[in-house]
Amino acid sequence: MTDDAPRPAGADRELAKAMESSKAPAISRAAAILRLLGKSDAPLGVQAIARELGLVPSTCLYVLRALVAEELVAFDADTKRYALEAGVLTLARQWLRRNPFNDLAQPALDRISQAFDVTMLGVQIVGLEHMIVVAISQSGPSFQLSTQIGSRFPALISATGRCLAAFGDYPEGELKARFKTLRWDEPPSFEEWKAQVVQTRAQGFAVDEGNYISGVTVVAAPVWKARGRPSHALVAIGIGSALKRNGLLELQDALKTGARTLSNQLCGEYSPEWS
Repeated sequence: MTDDAPRPAGADRELAKAMESSKAPAISRAAAILRLLGKSDAPLGVQAIARELGLVPSTCLYVLRALVAEELVAFDADTKRYALEAGVLTLARQWLRRNPFNDLAQPALDRISQAFDVTMLGVQIVGLEHMIVVAISQSGPSFQLSTQIGSRFPALISATGRCLAAFGDYPEGELKARFKTLRWDEPPSFEEWKAQVVQTRAQGFAVDEGNYISGVTVVAAPVWKARGRPSHALVAIGIGSALKRNGLLELQDALKTGARTLSNQLCGEYSPEWS
């Protein structure tokens, strides 16, 4: 079986490694394949998928056939390549129906995006593993972030990561180990980052001024749906110089107010002490 499709950038190697020690390797392999197909701009053949995820081709083919049978993956008999099938939409729709954050957050995202000419994201935090973009609002042509719903980022990266570290009550050793794996355009030292985390806890929001993406400022405020660690965050992204002209302090206040309102709506008993 031939395959001349280009390899997609940024393969999910962490999940591929986790398969080796997983108690349910078939499920892990299926999840890795679905994520890879979801990130790819074009259908992929067995060899490309197996190579990118470090799988034995025969094992990869077995999992792909099972996913095709479940209507989660489509197979093109002419090209011998695979792509996501519409069955994944059923799962996504059921998740969206049970998760009120998206519907509650979208008006706030749209309002802040238009008022400050920024890209707004609503992200769900999945422990220290990663965060997932679950809602987006783009304002005008001045700054457009190349991301989409379903995009995943390391949990501790940028302003959102500072929020998680500030309010998540994680051991410093665990934070430091994960911090070392992060990729920044202009990386702060761990000591600098820790000081920013302390500041985040004091003020209730975090700011990343060009560390994650050079020249770009990211502001994030944590959202709770229950006591404990933050479950989500509101994130504003824009060109640093433009944000200062358009009112960075006002943007920070708007994010913090929006996050507090969402927390009240999600858990019904938000306390300022949580942030």
